[in-house]
Amino acid sequence: MSDKKKNDSGINIDLGLGGLFNGIEKLVDLASKLQEAGGEINKEGNIDLDGLKKGMKGVYGFSVKNATGGKTVVEPFGNIKKTPKGPKVEEVREPITDVFDEIDKVMVIVEMPGVSKKDIKIELKGDILEISAESGQKKYSKEVLLETKSLKPENMTSIYKNGILEINIIK
Repeated sequence: MSDKKKNDSGINIDLGLGGLFNGIEKLVDLASKLQEAGGEINKEGNIDLDGLKKGMKGVYGFSVKNATGGKTVVEPFGNIKKTPKGPKVEEVREPITDVFDEIDKVMVIVEMPGVSKKDIKIELKGDILEISAESGQKKYSKEVLLETKSLKPENMTSIYKNGILEINIIK
């Protein structure tokens, strides 16, 4: 993939994207190796599987977001947690979550496939939104710290469809 563009005079102009694309490519390669091995990749690229047992089912991923001011936020999800003794598979998964702080409301989108609306519990305590669900073998739990502090539970509505929970809290 090239990050250079020719202008009308035939001169190559560097758009400065080469480093970004190289970094993303390395990140995708490491994530693929981790998925294949089911373990932890350390800084050197070695995979540590000591903390996992054969037959364990684990989910691990992360989302990379650009916040206001150009700050990059990396947020993990899944049920594999890092411990001093190595990775540990938990029974409860942390779902992928996106928070949109809009002018008139805060919207939170949570991916929780495999549960039904009646299994979901949502609680707003000040600026902390607690979300959990349990249905058979599917268990989710997430605490979301909201930037807006004056939100009230009575201004909260939610919709759950096709594994996606949308929570809206009017400011």
